[in-house]
Amino acid sequence: MSGQKNGLHTLGFVVSVSLVAAAVSALLAFSHGRRASFELLNAVCGEVAEQEPEAMRSISAALKEYTRENPEGTAQKDILSSWGYGSSDFTGGGYRQNMLFAATGLLVGISLFMLTYWHRNKREALRMQALADYLEQVNIGKAVILSPSGEDDFSKLEDEIYKTVTYLYQTRDAAVQTRNDFADNLSNIAHQIKTPITAISLSVQMMKQEFMEGASACSVCKARAHVEQVERQLLRLTHLEEALLVLARIDAGTLFLQRDEIDVFTLLILAAENLQELLADFGTTLEIPELGEMRILGDLDWTMEAVMNLMKNCMEHSRGGAVHCSYTQNSLYTEILIWDEGEGFAKEDLPHLFERFYRGQNVREGGIGIGLALSKEIIERQNGTIQAKNRLEGGACFEIRFYSH
Repeated sequence: MSGQKNGLHTLGFVVSVSLVAAAVSALLAFSHGRRASFELLNAVCGEVAEQEPEAMRSISAALKEYTRENPEGTAQKDILSSWGYGSSDFTGGGYRQNMLFAATGLLVGISLFMLTYWHRNKREALRMQALADYLEQVNIGKAVILSPSGEDDFSKLEDEIYKTVTYLYQTRDAAVQTRNDFADNLSNIAHQIKTPITAISLSVQMMKQEFMEGASACSVCKARAHVEQVERQLLRLTHLEEALLVLARIDAGTLFLQRDEIDVFTLLILAAENLQELLADFGTTLEIPELGEMRILGDLDWTMEAVMNLMKNCMEHSRGGAVHCSYTQNSLYTEILIWDEGEGFAKEDLPHLFERFYRGQNVREGGIGIGLALSKEIIERQNGTIQAKNRLEGGACFEIRFYSH
């Protein structure tokens, strides 16, 4: 529809300019023809007057009869002018008719040009007003989706306005979501910190009570147990602090990861070596087969941290069992599988496993629910994906893929 309007505007301008040009050309042509006719007739009459002076009265009478006028004068070189005739006297009624047509065409062309120009300006003013009203609605938060009006001079501006408004809405929604996430994170952090602080406070109170009752052997044993409890809670607070600092750096975009070639087998072995003490406490074995040289691009230390969190999660679900690792590579990605022989994930836990501070049903006491979320952040920032599922044979499984491109 807008394209048709532009075509009509262009056609209006072309027609109006054509009419004006035609009118001016007709005027010039008529004027030149009138002058040429006059000069030709004047030359003929002058020649006749020189050769036949007695014919001058006959010529004058004939001209008067033709033009229906009665001028007086004697024949001269410019004899028609001396007789009182002008170039317009020899064009007859056709000249006036042609002049009328030319003037009419000129007026119609000018009128059509002005009408087209007025209509175009009015349409542009309406388009500008519509865009201004839309921006006003945006400012008060009541804007609807901007419907495209077709192709015209304002289409580019309209498209840029729509993209800008859409980006602003997305930014606003992201800011609202970030604010809500921040509030949720603060609430979760407060809850996570409150638990060890309460345990430490109770342990300190019990220790004070034991010492006030007397430093008996039994009291010393109880005090030692309370000290161990305090140490465990302090260790938990330390882990929480470290994890929160890492997540804060990720959210702020200040956690920079290296892009180095990493051998997958070496990555898994290094991660397992850092878990030897924990593996002994759980009585769990960790099996890592050597399946050939396969490399990925990433940061060795942080990728190892992510893999360790996944291994620890599997250890918690298979106390006394075994945790297995496997890896394959194709032209698209390198896949790493880490699974256990436990009961697997609860069905209702699967959609939330990688959420921050989420703690599943079978999680061990003292877990803070950040490890899996941290692993997901690290892996995805290195062109990877992670998925948690239950194996058909039983047990929980983490599937990691690092893509080549």
